[in-house]
Amino acid sequence: MLAIQLTKYGKPEEGLRPVEIAEPGDPKALQILIRVEYAPINDSDLLVASGLYAVHPILPSVVGNEGAGRVLAVGAGVRNVKIGDRVVIPRGVFSWAEKVLAPAEDAVVLPAEIDPQQAAMLSINPPAAALLLEEFVSLKPGDWIVQNAANSGVGRAVIAFARQKGLRTINIVRRPELVHELKEIGADVVLLAGPNTGAEANRATGGALARLALDGVSGDATGTLLEIVSWDAKIVCYAAPTREPIKVNPLGLVAKRASIHPFFMYYPDYLPRIPEKIRAAAALVANRQLRAPIAAVYPARQFERALAHALAGGKILLDFSGVAGG
Repeated sequence: MLAIQLTKYGKPEEGLRPVEIAEPGDPKALQILIRVEYAPINDSDLLVASGLYAVHPILPSVVGNEGAGRVLAVGAGVRNVKIGDRVVIPRGVFSWAEKVLAPAEDAVVLPAEIDPQQAAMLSINPPAAALLLEEFVSLKPGDWIVQNAANSGVGRAVIAFARQKGLRTINIVRRPELVHELKEIGADVVLLAGPNTGAEANRATGGALARLALDGVSGDATGTLLEIVSWDAKIVCYAAPTREPIKVNPLGLVAKRASIHPFFMYYPDYLPRIPEKIRAAAALVANRQLRAPIAAVYPARQFERALAHALAGGKILLDFSGVAGG
């Protein structure tokens, strides 16, 4: 069967390649066999390939940190999943293959009406967004939060969950065309990143300040968030695509008694809560309240083209559903 393997660490385009591997076989007791439909190419996958992620599989190895598919078979003792159910690929099971075996206890069954392509992007960004809104500040309806990277997968999920909770969002983006787009999906305030973003945010909210700031950029962008938060606010850093150190004015940090916190959704204390957050996100997707933009979908056999597109930018999905004819 077709799979995408990592053969060496370094540049993703040099270490990742489509290969034919043996089928996984029948599920054992308490296992399920999943026919993968779609799997995204995420930044975390590229970090794995580069050797920079927390996970370092023994090579050669199938990789891929996210995806969804249909259950083909169940092992003895499985009660929570049945053949034909659509499920997300559980954490710890690499998804870039036609078929994968997974522990049944970790399977999250999705609504029957869910878009299968959107289902493939449910297990990382949406639960991270839900946890970011709940774990650091006790927020109530009407409270403001601020985030950069608002057009990212996490950022869009933050907007959807915040709207559901009655929270108001200040969203910072880098491209003018995103202002209207994010307002259309429920963002309250959308601002372009720049030297006056802090002042613009304060005008837009009538002087109201955010109690929670979500930093998905790092560098100078973190300092901009500090300008927008209130006394005793928390700034949570969850991603750093720029790979730059966080830059904040220490006097501003002291003056507001603000604090900076790290976030990684796979910290042990978060793990038990991830399945419920995936289910909550799945309900939003099924009701068309949450949708992640997709730049392109490529047959898995065209992996090299898909990877080149992903490296150039945009959310790319690998289509394993039609591999036989791909």
